[in-house]
Amino acid sequence: MRFTSSTAVALLLARSASAAPQLKYGENTGPVGGITPPIPTATAPSGSPYGDSSLLGGNARVPDVDSDTAQVPERPQLVNGQDADADLGLYLDLASADAPQPIRGDYGDVDPGPRTFDYEKLNPDLFAPPGTDAGSVPNAVWPLGLSHNRPGYRGRSGWARQQNTDVLPNAKRMAGVDMKLAPNAYRELHWHTAGEWALVLKGCVRVAAINDENQSFTDDLCEGDVWFFPPGVPHSIQAFDKGVEFLLVFDEGDFDENGTFLVSEMFARTPREVLSKNFHADVDAFKDLPDGELYIFNGTRQPKDIGQQNTTAPGGFLSGNGSYTYHWSRQEPYRVPGGSVKILDPRTFPIATMFSAALVTVQPGAMREMHWHTTSDEWDYFLQGSGRATIYHAPSAGRTFDFTAGDVGYISQAEAHYVENTGAEDLVFLEVLQAPKFSDVSVAQWLALTPRQTVKDHLKLPDKLLDSLPKEKTILKAGNRNLTALTGGGKAYEP
Repeated sequence: MRFTSSTAVALLLARSASAAPQLKYGENTGPVGGITPPIPTATAPSGSPYGDSSLLGGNARVPDVDSDTAQVPERPQLVNGQDADADLGLYLDLASADAPQPIRGDYGDVDPGPRTFDYEKLNPDLFAPPGTDAGSVPNAVWPLGLSHNRPGYRGRSGWARQQNTDVLPNAKRMAGVDMKLAPNAYRELHWHTAGEWALVLKGCVRVAAINDENQSFTDDLCEGDVWFFPPGVPHSIQAFDKGVEFLLVFDEGDFDENGTFLVSEMFARTPREVLSKNFHADVDAFKDLPDGELYIFNGTRQPKDIGQQNTTAPGGFLSGNGSYTYHWSRQEPYRVPGGSVKILDPRTFPIATMFSAALVTVQPGAMREMHWHTTSDEWDYFLQGSGRATIYHAPSAGRTFDFTAGDVGYISQAEAHYVENTGAEDLVFLEVLQAPKFSDVSVAQWLALTPRQTVKDHLKLPDKLLDSLPKEKTILKAGNRNLTALTGGGKAYEP
């Protein structure tokens, strides 16, 4: 038989496809729900997908109730701290178990399936919750890895994925977008009904905008820098030679990146006669307009000299308090035992009138101290590491959530919480508030500044503890890197 090149390629593809193994995510296998895989392979239809009335209760024979089991065949593998008192709420490293079990202290029981182990390993405080969890708390975490990732125009120009109330219903006041632009690619000229606050995560970018006061603005930003464009302000974003990834935070919970006002669509939806009149140009000048929205697309390399693209408007160039950018990367962090923090709010970045943010680094074993925010919900983005937070929801509910890099967290106004580093590396996360200044109420400081007898009458706390309460906010609390130290007689904190 003579093979052509196309035939050989087709056979190779067919052979490789048939040999490809199915992906496995640590799910349990074996009999489940009355099915015993693997089932025989059929070459022709047989039987019926339906049963008959002889299987109805009262008609069918009584089953042998000793024939099946909902227990695991072997002694369940428990991780360090899983046998401890449930109210201790120790962090459980379920990732170290082959098949984690929803057991904590005297509570719970084994889970024979069906399930996928990897989800439970990432969310041990949902799968085996602390005994102090109670009631219902709105979901507070959304992994952007589960968001639909919309690619840009052909040519591998970039992508964007978002979180809004569609996927995190309680996040009513803020939404987020993670966007990547390939080298020299654009997020096309656009504007929004929402305010756009952004943190550059990787790479460098050039932004440009004008406002309704005949003023213009252009600036270059790199990792750790921030921009803000108020609602309605048109702007462009272009990556430099090594591309850029940035995080966008919008002040509308139901914001949809796919509903942005785009320059390409504005021109496409305007009659050509009107375009000709508006721009005093022949109709032929518009014959090469794009067929549809550009969204994210590859562009011409911009000059490194920003002065070549810095067009000064009749109203002048925006600077000082009117600037749309802040070079946050150059701000030195405030260092405290347990980590560091950088705060950016309208007091130093005036144009972002209601955006206040903290970039927090928490060392292993440490935690962002127990606190709440008086006037704003809190939108979080986890940049590195892993952590957990228990959210107290009035009057008597609490739930513990786990977070890893790429997760969005959302905590409603006035709900008390902490953020504890549960990993072996620094935890880095962003706190964003819709507030004119970054502020919180520290639980420890509150008790320290409340009459001692009042605290003792309420909580029965010993004098030694009350003597140690700080009158200043500590922001972070250093802790033992061994999160199950209490099981061996150790302490959760460092003296």
